[in-house]
Parts: sequence; structure tokens; C-alpha cells
Amino acid sequence: MNLPLRSLLAVTAIAFVLGACRQGMYDQAKYEPLEGSPFFADGRASRPLVDGTVPVGGLDRDNVKLAWKSGEKFATDFPVPVNKALLLRGQERFNIYCAVCHGASGYGNGMVVQRGFPPPPSFHEDRLRQAAPGYFVDVMTNGYGKMYAYSDRVTLEDRWAIAAYVRALQRSQNGSINDVPAADRPALEARK
Repeated sequence: MNLPLRSLLAVTAIAFVLGACRQGMYDQAKYEPLEGSPFFADGRASRPLVDGTVPVGGLDRDNVKLAWKSGEKFATDFPVPVNKALLLRGQERFNIYCAVCHGASGYGNGMVVQRGFPPPPSFHEDRLRQAAPGYFVDVMTNGYGKMYAYSDRVTLEDRWAIAAYVRALQRSQNGSINDVPAADRPALEARK
């Protein structure tokens, strides 16, 4: 065999070997986001965040905001001032992420429920009216029942804003005349 033919065969053999490796990688199993996988024990292909993962800029946060739960006890106070700006932000985020299931007024009759999805509990049940704000942040962070976690979609600050808005929804639907300041009651009584 002459040298050019031997070189051509060597190059062809190398190309065949490398091409076969490429093809094997190209044809490997691929998983779509949130698709199941028999490879992992939990059956999920999408892996959860590693405990202790800190988002870029996350170390600059106020540590109080991170503590929505201490042991088994939920935070009963908001770590930020509850004002009009916070409630408007909470309403905006609620309408984007929550209203599709919980409904605009929080009764658990959102659009997906009207289309056959199981209804979530109403925010106006006594159990949830008595729940601490930290409970709502915890449910948004970790998920609960059929609700999946929103911690990778909704920032912690926005979860607190949504919790404040949920509390405002609860008060708006379950108020009494005793919640109105005494000075404003005569004007309300006149409207009857």
C-alpha cells in the first residue's frame, strides 16, 4: 500500500470513530422540562435547587425577610412596611401567578378550576384567615398539595407582597362595621 492510500484510510478510520462518538451523543435521551425520568429516585428529570443555593445578589438581602419560618412557627409579622405600593405590587403578582387557580377574589374559583382543575382552598376559610403571613410565603416557596413551588418564579420580596395582598383580600371579603373607624360609620350608615 502506498503512503497516500494509507493516509486516506487512517483519516477515514479516525473520522469514522469520531463520527460514531458524535452520533452516540447526538442520539442520547433528552428530557423536556418537568418531564418524568426513571433515572432518579424521585422520578423527576428536572432537578431541584441544591440546598443553600444563593441567587446572584442574594447575600445582600435583609436576613429578616428570609425568616418566614422558624422551626415549625411561621412569621406573624411582615418584615417590610405594608403600604399602598406593597399592596399594589402584591395585587399585580397575585393576578399573574395566583388568580388563575385562586380566582381574583381568592375563593378558589379561578379560570383553570372552571376548566376542570381541582379547586384550591378559599382564602376566606377560617383556617386561612387565621394563618400567619409567613404560612402563605412558605406555601409559595415550597408548594403545598397540588400547588407547586414558586420560589424559582417569584422573588421573595414579591412573595411577601402577595401575602400582604392575600391578607387585604381576606379583610375585604370578611369585614364588619366594627372594622370601620367610628368617625366614618355615619357616612356608611347613610348609604344603606
